[in-house]
Amino acid sequence: MKSEFNNRINAQREVISTINKLGWNEELLGLSSGGIARWALANRISMDDPLHTLVVRAAEKLFFLANKSQEQITDEYRNLSTEVTELILQIKKAAMAR
Repeated sequence: MKSEFNNRINAQREVISTINKLGWNEELLGLSSGGIARWALANRISMDDPLHTLVVRAAEKLFFLANKSQEQITDEYRNLSTEVTELILQIKKAAMAR
């Protein structure tokens, strides 16, 4: 269980650090809906922007994993973890394209 927690926290850190390496006017401080909205507004990032969409999707999946972490690890949890890993790769690609 501790390993899943650490993996989830590391994934959150990776998303945030990848985004913040781009040198925005205001950094992304967290993956809550409010944190993402504030970052997007401060940096004039459209909700249609692919990077915004990817960050929101990753945040939603990480939130779901956090809620599931108290339960026995299921195939659904593993699949979502894999999806988060893929989203992080997509975020890195989108960030490099900026």
